Amino acid sequence: MRLIFGLGNPGRDYERTRHNTGFEVIGKLAADHGIAINRAKFRGAYGDGFIAGEAVKLVMPLTFMNLSGECVRDFAEYFHVPAADLIVVYDDIALPPGNIRVRAKGSAGGHNGMKNIIYHLETDEFPRVRVGVGPPPEGWDLIDHVLSRFTDRETEAFVSGATDAADAVGAIISEGIGRAMAKFNRRREKPPGEGNG
Repeated sequence: MRLIFGLGNPGRDYERTRHNTGFEVIGKLAADHGIAINRAKFRGAYGDGFIAGEAVKLVMPLTFMNLSGECVRDFAEYFHVPAADLIVVYDDIALPPGNIRVRAKGSAGGHNGMKNIIYHLETDEFPRVRVGVGPPPEGWDLIDHVLSRFTDRETEAFVSGATDAADAVGAIISEGIGRAMAKFNRRREKPPGEGNG
C-alpha cells in the first residue's frame, strides 16, 4: 500500500491558493483514478483506491500546514506503511509555476509543512513531488505570497505542472522513483503562452 499526501490548509479561505497545491494534485489524482475523498481519520480527509494496480490512500491533512506531520505520522503508523512507501506532494516557491521536481529524500528546504513531517517521521527518506508556485514578487511577504492565488498568466502553467505532478505520482508507483525522477525532473523555461518580453 502507498500513502499519498497532498499538503494544504483546510477551509474555503485557502482554496486554490499557492499553499494548497498539494490538495489540488490530490484532487487531480482522485478524478483521474476514480477515487472518492469521502472518509476521515487522524485529522485528514482521505479516499481508498488503486493507482497502477497498487492500493493507495489519497490523503489531505486537515491539521493546517505547519502541523501536517501529525496526520502523516498517524496514518503511517496505523496502516504500517514505511516512510519509503509514502509520497508527499507540496508547493515550492523555488520553482516557477509549471515546473516540478521528484525526489527520493531530502531536507524540507524551508517548507514548514515538510519540516513538521520530517520531525514526526524522524526521517527525511521518503519520496516527494515538489510543484512550482513561483517566488514572491519583490516587496511581498512570503506568507502573503503562498496564501495568494495564481495570476491569470500563471494559471495555465500551474495547471500543467499539477497535471505533471499527478502523473509523476503514478510513475513513482508504476516505474519506481529513479525512472520518475529521470522522466519528470526537467525545467519548463517559460509558462505556456508567455513571450520573451
